[in-house]
Amino acid sequence: MSSVHIEPSDLPDVAHPNHGRTVAAWVTNGGLTLAALFAAIGIAIGAHAFTWVGIALVVVSLATGAVLRALGHGQTLA
Repeated sequence: MSSVHIEPSDLPDVAHPNHGRTVAAWVTNGGLTLAALFAAIGIAIGAHAFTWVGIALVVVSLATGAVLRALGHGQTLA
């Protein structure tokens, strides 16, 4: 038995029920994963074009996620 006692007031707020389960989250995550793959392949084989495509995909993925959230397909900021 642990001697540590945590008060309910010390616990973090409960996450939203849709936490990470939105179209904006999935599109952004998928795009960033694809971007990391392109960048990693570009760095590994020395193909600078792949690396720059990966970097561009990061920017496009983040912008797409922000636009989808603004259009109501993501979790609210509040």
